[in-house]
Order: sequence, then C-alpha cells, then structure tokens
Amino acid sequence: MDEADPAEGADAPEQGQSSEASPQNQLPVPEVHYGSEGLPAPVARMRDQLLDAARSGDVERMRMVLEGNEMMPTLSLAEIGDPIEFLKNSSGDGQGQEILAILLDVMEAGWVHVDAGTPQEMYIWPYFARYPFDKLTPAQKVEMYRVVTAADFAEMDAYGAWLFYRVGIGPDGTLHYFVAGE
Repeated sequence: MDEADPAEGADAPEQGQSSEASPQNQLPVPEVHYGSEGLPAPVARMRDQLLDAARSGDVERMRMVLEGNEMMPTLSLAEIGDPIEFLKNSSGDGQGQEILAILLDVMEAGWVHVDAGTPQEMYIWPYFARYPFDKLTPAQKVEMYRVVTAADFAEMDAYGAWLFYRVGIGPDGTLHYFVAGE
C-alpha cells in the first residue's frame, strides 16, 4: 500500500469521533489519487464505463457493464436476482437514478490502490472506504460530505467502518463490487 500522507498536519479528532481503537482508525494512511491518471488502462476503461452509464441517467446501461465481467460483481451482501431490478429497488426513486447519482459521486471522488502485488490488489472508490477517519483533514471531510451526510458519517465513525457505497476494481479491469454495508 502506498504510504504517502496527504493528511499530514490533520486536526485532532473532533468530538464524537470514534476512539483510536476503531478498526477504521488503525488503517495506514494511503496515497489518494484523482481522475484516471495513474490507473492501469483496464481499470481506467472500467471507470469510464461506470461513469458513462451513471451519467446517462438510464440504469439499464449498467447491465452491459455488469455483464461484461466473467462473474457478476457484488451489488449486495445478500443474494439478488436481476441486477438492474436490484439497483432500481435500491434506489429511492424506484427507477435507479438515485443509485446512478451515488455511483457518479463515488467514482468522481478520489481513489486508493490497496494490497499491491497480492491477490487482493484493488483500486477502491471513494478513498474514504480505506482511509482512517481520524486522519481526515477538514478539506477531506468537506469532500466526503459530497458523498455522505454528516449523520451517515457519524454512524460509520461510531461503527468503525465505511458502510456507504464503494466500488472495487481489480488491476485487470474486473469490477468486483459496487456495494454498501459491511
């Protein structure tokens, strides 16, 4: 894992943040990247496909992206049937646009490269899913609040893990997951 510390000089944890013993706060501080610079070509291609599908406003455009994998990516920690129906049913509007907006927000956030050189190597969006909460700078928190509400963050901080949506893409461009929860 990259060890650069973009949060150097971060403020002390704010009131209500979890203790240092939280599993989230024991994570090493990864290097955060933005856009597609630094991504392997297959990962950048998958990111672009996800962004294009999300920007289209048509959740059915996700079908081609999801079915482009050898195996269906994880969309839920429970068993699901049709992935597009699942996305529609998970969306507050019932049509999938809310889920597409979440996907767009997640994929436009910074990303991290984790577990390099191992079978678990992954590119993860948003980086908050693998970033110690107690190391977030004020600017990073503002960035995070573009993806989740303060109430969502407080709940995750108390739990000790990122529980909102996240995306994981393998170095070969395989979409492994677009999932919420733990």
